[in-house]
Amino acid sequence: MSFKAAAIQMCSGVDPVRNAADMARLVRDAAGQGAAYVQTPEMTGALQKDRAALRAVLRDEASDIVARTASDLAKELGIHVHVGSTAIALEDGKIANRGFLFGPNGALLARYDKIHMFDVDLDNGESWRESAAYTPGSQARVVSLPFAEMGFSICYDVRFPQLFQAQAVAGAEVMTVPAAFTRQTGEAHWEILLRARAIENGMFVIAAAQAGVHEDGRETFGHSMIIDPWGKVLASAGGTGEAVVTADIDLAAVKAARGKIPNLRNARDFSLEKVEAPATGGVAA
Repeated sequence: MSFKAAAIQMCSGVDPVRNAADMARLVRDAAGQGAAYVQTPEMTGALQKDRAALRAVLRDEASDIVARTASDLAKELGIHVHVGSTAIALEDGKIANRGFLFGPNGALLARYDKIHMFDVDLDNGESWRESAAYTPGSQARVVSLPFAEMGFSICYDVRFPQLFQAQAVAGAEVMTVPAAFTRQTGEAHWEILLRARAIENGMFVIAAAQAGVHEDGRETFGHSMIIDPWGKVLASAGGTGEAVVTADIDLAAVKAARGKIPNLRNARDFSLEKVEAPATGGVAA
């Protein structure tokens, strides 16, 4: 089984209507290149540091313009459209960082809320507290599509290999990692983490990213990419601006990689003991 996948790179601003229009243009471009599955980045709908301003433009899931536009595109183009994520208003006043997968008839096939919150303190004073505004998800899922078993993650989730392994063990052949990686962390870790998750699970990884300097002042790393189960980068974009990267996904490569190195099957349960070394009372000669 094989199919063509596309990862769309965007530089989303603060206006969901404009971002939805940009997404539609890029999705049509990807479909024109033959993609049967198209993924957009994390926070496709809006990147906005100001939490009050963000809440002012948010809608619930039923009214969200990005989700509605993606559903319409999937039906119009006869493809699978995956909104990597967009901010969705919840009834309790908090926000969900939520991804949506729509099928060729426009129907919602799956939703996924980002599980791991980006609460970090980086160099040069860069600090983020995603948990202050967002409600974390608690449900991982693998979706059986006509062309692949697909697992889900969003951005910071990529640093938690247990999430990927659990989905691989459940049958996932393709893992999705839409993201808005900061430039600082992206330069250090983006490609390394993505290739590691692909290699250790023998799966394809598709990662659509935000790229460039955004209206709210943040800078994201870009370099959207598609990686095969052996860790080879099949397609990659640059670090700024819009892009559409595509690759042919041949699931025989999953079986081949897992056959050569069956680490998922060879994994063993184990116990862990922490041992306190006794003080020697002196310095060894």
